[in-house]
Amino acid sequence: MMISELVRQRLVNQHIARTSLAKPEDVVQWLGAVQAQDYAAAKWALGLRLPDATDDVIEQAFTAGTLLRTHLMRPTWHFVLPADIRWLLALTAPRVNAANAYWYRKLELDEVIFKQSNAVLIKALQGGRQLTRPELVSVLQQAGIATDAVQRFTAIMMRAELAGIVCSGARRGKQFTYALLDERVPATKPLRHAEALAELVLRYFTGHGPATVQDFVWWSGLTVADARAGLSMVSSQLIHETVDGQTYWLATPTASIVSPEANSMAAYLLPNYDEYIVGYTDRSAIFDAADTEKLDSRGNVLFNNTLIIDGRVVGIWRRTLKKDRIDIVLSLFASLNDAEMHAYTTAAQRYAAFFGLPVNTKFQMHHGQQSRVPFFRPNG
Repeated sequence: MMISELVRQRLVNQHIARTSLAKPEDVVQWLGAVQAQDYAAAKWALGLRLPDATDDVIEQAFTAGTLLRTHLMRPTWHFVLPADIRWLLALTAPRVNAANAYWYRKLELDEVIFKQSNAVLIKALQGGRQLTRPELVSVLQQAGIATDAVQRFTAIMMRAELAGIVCSGARRGKQFTYALLDERVPATKPLRHAEALAELVLRYFTGHGPATVQDFVWWSGLTVADARAGLSMVSSQLIHETVDGQTYWLATPTASIVSPEANSMAAYLLPNYDEYIVGYTDRSAIFDAADTEKLDSRGNVLFNNTLIIDGRVVGIWRRTLKKDRIDIVLSLFASLNDAEMHAYTTAAQRYAAFFGLPVNTKFQMHHGQQSRVPFFRPNG
């Protein structure tokens, strides 16, 4: 397999190049979990992989609780399905808590305090109540549990999430709420550790492949031993290819990677933390390290919204969402030719349709030259 084939296969397997998925829940189920620390960006990460999704459709799924958002892996927020949240937490929470151990100690949080705070949270949220962060800060303080430092409250809530006590509730305006997981999510059949491990490994390599064992370890936060054990249980359902001396695992390639559609020039506006980038520890197939200086001041491609053309990062973008339009500033690493510009136009129109607003793009070269293009209006 050539690098170009690897990239095309990832675009297809991640349902970016084309999709057979119909609902936001389908995307999360297919990928296993979707990083969602930037909530607005994560909604677009789902919409990007659906044919006609809108921001409102994904918001409605979150409100209804058919999509949940909780600390799950690495550790950061992820979208996860109700049917999967318990077995995924059982699998990943021990690793996250181990990684957080020093942080907990620094904040003077121990098992006694966590037991107390969890009991307070259960009492406050019982009966279907969904409370905001400020409301829960007040509840904990009234119970004598200090939350003066923002990080201390964050750690208390993360630990409660990892324990399967709380999860996301519906948003109240623009504020997020917490709910009791056992009230928000119907009882599900537990998976044994080996079953859960096999399921996560299979979903990862099916939805993210071609990928290496090291990629899975990075993405899941599990150990190399876990990765190899899981792979041994599902290897008969996967194939492997060698690229530049590395072994990559994937589900059986489909004809779609050699179809005219998959091989034509295509562009995608990816949000920050998109699974196409965050899903791999080795990003050399899609990002040239020499372009690091062209990223924003944080200097990490993970933190940037990216423009992908032919599977590779060719620029970064930021947006301002206004009542009547979306303004995009697109910083390119190099000039676009006519075919690439046409591909970008298609990508911008897709983004416009997601919000139902016209999009105005200002192009900005890395060396500072700027130009403007007309509005891209959503269809209809």
